[in-house]
Amino acid sequence: MLTKTVEAFVDALHLTRYAIYIFDYGAPIGLRLALAHPERITAIISQNGNAYEEGLSEEWSPLRCYWSEPTPKNREALRPTLTFEGIRWQYVHGVANHESVAPESYTLDVALLERPGVKEIQLDLFLDYASNVALYPAFQRYFREARPRVLAIWGKNDPLFIPPGAEAFRRDNPNAVVRLLDTGHKENSMEGTPA
Repeated sequence: MLTKTVEAFVDALHLTRYAIYIFDYGAPIGLRLALAHPERITAIISQNGNAYEEGLSEEWSPLRCYWSEPTPKNREALRPTLTFEGIRWQYVHGVANHESVAPESYTLDVALLERPGVKEIQLDLFLDYASNVALYPAFQRYFREARPRVLAIWGKNDPLFIPPGAEAFRRDNPNAVVRLLDTGHKENSMEGTPA
């Protein structure tokens, strides 16, 4: 549904050639667009936008458990990630200078999550994320066959999407450029320096 919405937006703008910037949850949306219309994609910039199993850290274990057994208990086990502490952690973990992370970034995320029903939607998206992982082989085939220009910029300290996911782009597209920054998952001030 998310990809169909973005595709409808792109079509409404009559875009026939474009580069995509993908990050986190948006990565599979952009990559699904690339699968549907490879002729449209001129380049891909990926900021911790994973497309490889080896890019998923151990932090994904509770999600994998939920995917294999979508029980209420496994769903509830994910709820702490949607708290203020859980959201802030995604922004500051692995960042050398926590002061460089604007507090309004994670505070706004939390405020949006506190709207009625939004946490349930997020938990539904967690469950559906397994469909993205199932498409990883198709994404990788696209990289091999279409050979789009790829710039993968990754936080080398990202606790969720780990650096082997960035390095893997070069396996399928030897022309991919990979840059690891000394930062975490969502910190995007580009203060991080190449590792």
